[in-house]
Amino acid sequence: MINAASLRNHTSKELGQMAKSQGVAGWHNMRKDDLIKALLRKARAKAKSKASKNGAARNGSSKSALTNGRKSGNHQPAAKKTSPRISRKIQRVNGQREQLKDLAGKNGHSNGKRNGKPKKDRAVLMVRDSYWLHVYWELLRSTVERVRAAMSEHWHSAKPTLRLLELENDGTTNTSEAVSRDITIHGGVNNWYIDVQNPPQKYRVAIGYLAENGKFFALVRSNVVETPCPGSSDAIDNNWTDVADNYEKVYAMSGGYNEDGGDCELQELFEERLRRPMGSPLVTKYGVGAQGLDGRDRGFEFEVDAEMIVYGTTKPDSYVTISGEPVKLRDDGTFTVRLNMPDRRQVLPVVASSSDGVEQRTVVLAIDRNTKVMEPRIRDPNE
Repeated sequence: MINAASLRNHTSKELGQMAKSQGVAGWHNMRKDDLIKALLRKARAKAKSKASKNGAARNGSSKSALTNGRKSGNHQPAAKKTSPRISRKIQRVNGQREQLKDLAGKNGHSNGKRNGKPKKDRAVLMVRDSYWLHVYWELLRSTVERVRAAMSEHWHSAKPTLRLLELENDGTTNTSEAVSRDITIHGGVNNWYIDVQNPPQKYRVAIGYLAENGKFFALVRSNVVETPCPGSSDAIDNNWTDVADNYEKVYAMSGGYNEDGGDCELQELFEERLRRPMGSPLVTKYGVGAQGLDGRDRGFEFEVDAEMIVYGTTKPDSYVTISGEPVKLRDDGTFTVRLNMPDRRQVLPVVASSSDGVEQRTVVLAIDRNTKVMEPRIRDPNE
């Protein structure tokens, strides 16, 4: 380091050479003290210039580091790649969720369809007995997609739903519908059994999607059916495979033989599944094959009679009579009696007495039968 003390140890000639090498102007005319001062000024100037350069360099490197830091900060750390196994699992779960929501998926049987696909949307409601309904449906893919677009963001949380509607008549020709309950269903099936109460009652079913906000988006609505009074029909098996054995009863209870001709969807479904025509037996069973109907007596006989069944329950040790005739009780106290039903009015007292003879109860049944034979109808085979 250059200072005044170190410079005084040099001779004037040496200081002159130093001043010359440092570029000090007028060094050859200076005395020793002047040379020392000039060399010190030159050393301080160089030190100051060097410090300025070092500061600028430090500032430049700091700015560069800051700029690089900003640039690198604009980029998020690279996300970790999801493993193929997890990706496949997520895709499988999402696929299963969509299948459970898809009501236009597998429609089971392909009877009456083109290339295994339904030709139109339909829902057919059938009566199995007083407390059970059976609904069968077929839906087009385009119908489900249309509702999906209409639901927008509500689709992801929507639930496939079967809405049971009760029909009530206000005493006029108007009929109102009230929601009995909503039943959550799932895709992959095309039929559902529904338990109902309080027969007789008219019902209809709507199939669609229920959003979280409570709004129901219907895809298709069924025909109207009415459940019979309890005991008015024997119990039948609740499986589609057994419908063929009881098809006339199921068809009749579901309104197939109504005076208005029944529901066309119901008739189409039965004809497809049973592979036989349904409806009026004159047309479906014999068609126009009843040739030779010229009005003559063809020996065609037709007789109708009726019986009635009286049934009930009491304590197993009771004594029961109907019109004075004793009735045999089963072990559980139930009884069933088949009686003639003549073409007139009957009054049948049904009496039950306790085993100790202290208490007696009576129920009176008043039954009317009025049989009317209509004029025969001869169909023209050319009609």
